[in-house]
Amino acid sequence: MSLIQPIVPLLVAVFLMMGGTGALTTIVSVRLDAAGASPILLGALTAAYYLGVTIGSTQAYRLVGQVGHIRAFSACATVMVAATLGHSLGSDPAAWIAFRLVEGCCMAGLFVCIESWLNQSATSATRGQILALYMIALYGAQGAGQYLMVVEDPHGFRQFVLVAMLISLAVLPVALSRKAPPLLQKLAPVRIAHLYRASPLGFAGTVISGLVVGAFYGLGPVYIRHLGYDLGQSASFVSAAIIGGMLLQWPFGKLSDLFDRRLVLVGLFAALILVSIGMTMLPQSGFAPLVGGVALFGGIIFAIYPICVSHTNDFLTPAEMVPASGGMVLGFSIGAIVGPFLASLVMAVFEQDGLFLFSALVAAAALSFALWRMTVRPPVPIEQRLPFLPQAPIAGPLDGVAAGKEKPRGGIGDAAPGTEPSKP
Repeated sequence: MSLIQPIVPLLVAVFLMMGGTGALTTIVSVRLDAAGASPILLGALTAAYYLGVTIGSTQAYRLVGQVGHIRAFSACATVMVAATLGHSLGSDPAAWIAFRLVEGCCMAGLFVCIESWLNQSATSATRGQILALYMIALYGAQGAGQYLMVVEDPHGFRQFVLVAMLISLAVLPVALSRKAPPLLQKLAPVRIAHLYRASPLGFAGTVISGLVVGAFYGLGPVYIRHLGYDLGQSASFVSAAIIGGMLLQWPFGKLSDLFDRRLVLVGLFAALILVSIGMTMLPQSGFAPLVGGVALFGGIIFAIYPICVSHTNDFLTPAEMVPASGGMVLGFSIGAIVGPFLASLVMAVFEQDGLFLFSALVAAAALSFALWRMTVRPPVPIEQRLPFLPQAPIAGPLDGVAAGKEKPRGGIGDAAPGTEPSKP
């Protein structure tokens, strides 16, 4: 209780915030699909959101530094509520794309406020436990929020009002918290080129994760609806992927602590190819196999990002890890911007099967790259790695140095101790 009590307001805020926003992407995709929007337009809608996340993540620290965590959180939530309610005014695709861009910016700000607050409230001994509680609140709320889709909405605005209400309520525990938020530290930026030199596979893997996760978030609800399933089943389908990601992230991560992380990534990419191909064959088997398949699919795609971050951190000094997290988020966001659009092009040719065919193609390219990287660089010795910590590739990971491992190591671009420097 001494660990949980100080962060209860933040966890409640995360649960309310994700309960609302977790469903918003699904609701928007399903609404426009029902209105006859093309897969390419739906892909552009998701790409606009992640473009907003990218823009917001570069500016949010400046906002928090100027006005503080609580005011910044309240401001982002207010604009998020306004943009959410804007969807209820009509179904003009251009307006909805603009709203999604704004919502992405606001979500980045909300996550920076929460995660930087949690990160600076944690110690090396408690960071892992706090992160676990944060992930449970985040993924649990995101999965449960999908069922807002089943709320009857004959006039087309009720679901958006409910989402807006949850986001508004998320401000209360933050605004009424009696514990003052910590001062935001100034972080020196880390360039993408430096991150790639530190770990080509780690950075490329975050982009791969963004390609697949962004495509699924934007087009997964459309996939299941095109198979003829109702809104309740669609909510269960998307929720299963999210819960699968929450449950399987830790086991895959612990494997990466025991073995070469690149070997675990190779296994994940190979499994993603097989599961993606399998998903194209499951529609004829009924709904239950589809839910089981997508839970495994979600477990794989949500594990790739944190393992890639952990792999990159193995080559960074403790002082570089937190600022480097922004670069990793940027890599994910780049993938998430491009992924929905590319997947929509494949879906335009292969219909709903195109979503998982796209995932299989991306995984095949990633597998080839990972196998090549294993031939040009030796693994990091197990005793010199930081332990795996689960992370959500939404806006920014709750990064930090794990307990008992705060050792100075080689800087960005250095090879593992005892090895020859690698080439990018």
